[in-house]
Amino acid sequence: MAAMAGYVRLGAAASAPLMGLGTWKSPPGKVTAAVMTAIDAGYRHFDCAYVYQNEKEVGEGIQQKIKEGAVKREDLFVVSKLWCTFHEKPLVKGACQKTLADLKLAYLDLYLVHWPFGFKAGEDLFPADDKGMAVPSNTDILQTWEAMEELVDAGLVKAIGISNFNREQIERILNKPGLKHKPANNQIESHPYLSQEKLIDYCHSKGITVTAYCPLGRPDGSKPDAPSLLDDPKIKEIAAKHNKTPAQVLLRFQIQRNVIAIPKSVTPQRIVENFQVFDFELTKEEMATLLSLNKNWRICAMVTCKNLKEYPFNAEY
Repeated sequence: MAAMAGYVRLGAAASAPLMGLGTWKSPPGKVTAAVMTAIDAGYRHFDCAYVYQNEKEVGEGIQQKIKEGAVKREDLFVVSKLWCTFHEKPLVKGACQKTLADLKLAYLDLYLVHWPFGFKAGEDLFPADDKGMAVPSNTDILQTWEAMEELVDAGLVKAIGISNFNREQIERILNKPGLKHKPANNQIESHPYLSQEKLIDYCHSKGITVTAYCPLGRPDGSKPDAPSLLDDPKIKEIAAKHNKTPAQVLLRFQIQRNVIAIPKSVTPQRIVENFQVFDFELTKEEMATLLSLNKNWRICAMVTCKNLKEYPFNAEY
């Protein structure tokens, strides 16, 4: 029997499981099996996005498990994200419907604006100029947000949220005249090298839940010179004390802050291991040690968008 996972309240009616399966960089050929393994291991939360280009395969895994009777749709918490090329108000609904069709679902539990800036609409997911910098759309996030609100009212999504938004960008939405649905969640990169304490505290103070992406850093070693959290001696020491792996400590670190974690894996053994974080607790001292490792080191800096006025990472938080 899978350990009972914790939940975090998401608005009045819903709650989100604190542990989810991330699907960014999961190859289409492997992600269907990964989703099925995860459901068997007890996962009920799946984090997807249009731009990951694997939603069809994620949907196949979910559908097969529903067919088998292993889970019901209402047991699952499925998240997707509006890509930057669909920020124009008339494009939002179609983008959401495409995701729903690929995932073979009638509704999403949570739909996020993936980034606070828009790109030029079109087939190209990353439109770039001759210098390799992103080509923006001249959209305003408040208009995009109105289209997101319409998805809730139409029953296509249960809740809406944001991703990679800084404090000022969140405040703009919260202060929007005539706001109908406030953001339920902000999904941000977080791990002990980018602890995000101020932004998380701010979100929680406004009743916005937080999800940490890249909670293990980037174990796939896509940047050879990047520091490895899993090899950090302080993290390894804490793991040894609890007879757990460094990955489990990094996930527990988020859960104890009431932050949802969405580690990505397509390896069955790791998918199972990542979920086994509800049977131990880090001490106050251990949490303090992990927070002390912060160096504001960002894996996902989206440097090709530094030219955009809504680029979120120039602010302190």
